[in-house]
Amino acid sequence: MLLTRAHSHNDYWRSRPLWDALECGFCSVEVDIFLHEGALKVGHEWHELRAERTLQALYLEPLRQRARQYRGAIYPEAPFFQLLIDLKTDWQATYPVLRKVLEQYADLITHHEGARVHRRAVEVVLSGSRPPVSVLRRERIRFASYDGRLNELEAGYPPALMPLVSDNWLAHFKWNGRGDCPRSEADKLKQIVQQVHSKGYKLRFWNTADLPTVWQLLWQSGVDFIGTDVPTLLRDFMRDQLKM
Repeated sequence: MLLTRAHSHNDYWRSRPLWDALECGFCSVEVDIFLHEGALKVGHEWHELRAERTLQALYLEPLRQRARQYRGAIYPEAPFFQLLIDLKTDWQATYPVLRKVLEQYADLITHHEGARVHRRAVEVVLSGSRPPVSVLRRERIRFASYDGRLNELEAGYPPALMPLVSDNWLAHFKWNGRGDCPRSEADKLKQIVQQVHSKGYKLRFWNTADLPTVWQLLWQSGVDFIGTDVPTLLRDFMRDQLKM
């Protein structure tokens, strides 16, 4: 079963990076990268970096092979697959290297050439220390989009350039899964969802607790991507919701 609202966070902490999320049917996966010794290495902290754990080896190559297996799709029936790349090192040094890497995967990654969109199996969105929108706009061929923030809702960026808006849950809400969610916070969440959707964007929060109570609120409120560090638990939760 495909789970279009499921987002796998930090899956490189597990023994089978990427594959756990794919086997659970997730349509969005996040990877943290550092520019280290000229390579794009995967990890959450500096001490986790290893020479063999690169963006290409852990994510891009497996996704390319899977897309070839399924004739240009990550799942045969998938409407999309999102790869959220979180830049942990300064974008001015990291992004030029990342862009050259993404160019090598033009057969895998959706890219934009002016108003023309070349649809491929994977949509890349940049988060963390991402380059400014102005930098992405100037590119003749753009291989990645921008992960916006709630304070950028009025900037007027087109959804093709900024398809996603993400923010820190704890910067906007006090409740994080224990006890009942206050009515005022539930109402605030619904208002945020409506504001984001009215602009044509999708919504995601980070720093949410991996608890069914939180997932339930996000699900019912219409948050587009619900993140987890435990894909099997979120898979089971979402399957139950879809059966209702």
